[in-house]
Parts: sequence; C-alpha cells; structure tokens
Amino acid sequence: MRRAIYPGSFDPVTNGHLDIIERGCKLFDEIIIGILVNPEKQPFFTIEERHEMLAEVLKDISRGNCTVRVDAFRGLLVNYAMAQKADAIVRGIRAISDYEYEMQMALMNRRLEPTIETVFMMPAETYSYVSSRLVKEVFQLGGEIGGLVPPLIEKRMKEKMNKP
Repeated sequence: MRRAIYPGSFDPVTNGHLDIIERGCKLFDEIIIGILVNPEKQPFFTIEERHEMLAEVLKDISRGNCTVRVDAFRGLLVNYAMAQKADAIVRGIRAISDYEYEMQMALMNRRLEPTIETVFMMPAETYSYVSSRLVKEVFQLGGEIGGLVPPLIEKRMKEKMNKP
C-alpha cells in the first residue's frame, strides 16, 4: 500500500487543496490529510472545525479506490509521517516562491528521514493563485470567494463572520 501525508493548515480548505487530493488519489492508495497544529498562528477555524469541514467536503471528490482520512498533528512532519507509516509527503506548489520554500523543507525532511519521499504537485491552473491566506484576506475585506472554496466552506466562513 502506498500511503501519503498531505500536510497543511487547511484554514480554510480551498478548491486547490481538493484538486491536489483528488489527483493524489491517482498516485496513492491512501492519503492522510494532516492538519498541522501550530500554536503560534491565530486560525480562522479551530482544528475541530477544520477536521469536520474537511471530512464533509471530501465526500464530494472523486477518489477511485483511494482511502482519504483527516487527522491533526503537532511537531515534525517527518516524525508524524513515520508514525503513520507513510511513504511520501504530498505538497502543492503554485508558484516559484512556493518552490523555493518547499524545496528547502523537502531537503530538510530528506535529511531527517531519507526513506520518505516528497512529491510536488501543481494544482489545476484555475487554482494556481489560490491560497488559504489569500482567501481569508479577500473574504475579510468583503470580496467574493465563490469558486475558490467549496460552498460549505464559504457558508461556514460567512456564519463565522456573521455575514449574510
């Protein structure tokens, strides 16, 4: 069985994330969506909310025979990957700036645990500029985020901000 970890904040999950998961299912038998618990950041959604929303929106994506599950973790990604008996770490790359950072992380992860590969995937070009940070910023400034996140996520963001 080929198992991968797809780590991130998923705050909020975007259609770009779902695109990576759906296409990752063509490469792996199981993908664990690892929500990183980062006490230094002020999240829009709690870990529990992100977990519940991810589980809900994952019901709507095409997975073939791939198993997808949602989990949360703290600490070093490679330690978590080893504990989950993962073969790979999946990372989405949107731009050159992402590549530079992700390459540094992949090389450090390889140094820490050479048995785990990092697989870079590009989202569909429709989502090549979409990030959770940008979605939150646009939303909080009153911009339209339809098509960037699943409808459930947009609804939950509006509820959280008490917007109609």
